[in-house]
Amino acid sequence: MNRFILWAAIVLSISFQLNAQQVQKTFTNPLLASGADPYSFYKDGYYYYTNTMGTKLVLWKTRSLADLKHAEQKTVWTPPASTNYSKELWAPEILFLRGKWYMYFAADDGNNQNHRMYVIENSSPDPMKGEWVFKGKVADPSDKWAIDGDVIEYKGQLYMIWSGWHGDVNGQQNIYIAKMSNPWTIEGERVLLSEPEYDWERHGYLKGETPEQVNVNEGPQFLVHKNHLYIVYSASGCWTDFYTLGMLSAKNDRDLLNRSNWVKSKEPVFKAAPENGVYAPGHNSFFKSPDGKEDWILYHANSAPGQGCGGHRSPRAQQFTWDKAGRPYFGKPLPAGLPLAEPAMKKQEYRP
Repeated sequence: MNRFILWAAIVLSISFQLNAQQVQKTFTNPLLASGADPYSFYKDGYYYYTNTMGTKLVLWKTRSLADLKHAEQKTVWTPPASTNYSKELWAPEILFLRGKWYMYFAADDGNNQNHRMYVIENSSPDPMKGEWVFKGKVADPSDKWAIDGDVIEYKGQLYMIWSGWHGDVNGQQNIYIAKMSNPWTIEGERVLLSEPEYDWERHGYLKGETPEQVNVNEGPQFLVHKNHLYIVYSASGCWTDFYTLGMLSAKNDRDLLNRSNWVKSKEPVFKAAPENGVYAPGHNSFFKSPDGKEDWILYHANSAPGQGCGGHRSPRAQQFTWDKAGRPYFGKPLPAGLPLAEPAMKKQEYRP
């Protein structure tokens, strides 16, 4: 009888493992045909995804980003006409902070020189429902050109990082950081963390434009792992095929507002792979698999050279790992159309 019970248990165990393997689905990149500056936030079993739409803020809701094409989609906010934030809505991000939902975005009045960061708020448990309320501009006292804001609550303190100009004239984009007193208010002066200095950060020629050269650090994203805090950012102009990712790192016991505590990678950490048909990969974000065990990078890229900053950019996802020193290892951008295993679901969420 005991042998029978033992064999039955073994058979059930093998059967469960086989079933789990059978439901391990695959997906292919890109996740959508078009969509720059992809970002997602995971809460209560769902991913809330957004990307640049230009004239409005749109959310997708899905249990798996691999199935983004079939996700529920909703326009959650459209700016009123004739304001400083009515046009060129770029790089939105959705976060759940201190009990409410916030969407950060850059916008202007049609003149790029007037780009600033703004935020809307929703107190509904589900950001696809309830009312999104405009909270206003998010700016440090200098109130200079700013895009690509990312916010983190770290050790009880809110911080924002973004891409901005030193002055009022285009020519170079830097990465800045500042404390926040609440999710819509910057506290104190901004601090410069990174500026384009290596050759791979300074591809930015604009033939016939004024200025003709723009050096770029933009799209900064926080990434926390063990005793380190990383900022992964995009470098060089998105209009070039040299758009790539760089990285800053700091130990978590250091003052994040002290530039000397941050170390910049001397080489790109993720760059174009022409052999895989992937060009200008950048403006990334990060997410965990539903089971919380896998780390994934979400980014946009072009499928051919010379496609620039337009609608050819599409969102893609792939898993990454960590090296022995605890640094992220992203590998190469994988080819479009290559079957990849979906991010691992929680056991109770395996789909037949």
